[in-house]
Amino acid sequence: MTAIAVVTTVASRKDARTLARAIVEAKLAACAQISRIESVYSWKGAIETGKEYRILFKTLDEHYSAVERAILDLHPYEVPAIHAFPMMHVAPAYAAWIEESVAA
Repeated sequence: MTAIAVVTTVASRKDARTLARAIVEAKLAACAQISRIESVYSWKGAIETGKEYRILFKTLDEHYSAVERAILDLHPYEVPAIHAFPMMHVAPAYAAWIEESVAA
C-alpha cells in the first residue's frame, strides 16, 4: 500500500476544520494538517490573490477516489484544487499508523 498526501485549499479556517474533521472521522484519512497560505492564481481571466488554508490529508492511494468525492461534496469552491502526491519514504511505524487509521 502506498501512503499519499491529498491536498486542497479553502478560504476560511472554519471550512478547513469542517473538511478535515469530516474526512478523518469517515476514516478516509489518518490525519489532516491545516496551514494558512497566500495564493496567487488565475480565475476567469483575472489574476487573483488571497489568503487561504491548505489542508493536507494523509491516506492511502486506494482511498484517493473516496477522499476526492468527499472533498467535492463538502467543498465551497466552484472548482476546488484537489491533488495528491506519493510519500516516497515513510517511516515504517508511521506508515502502519496510516494504514490502521484508514482501515475499513
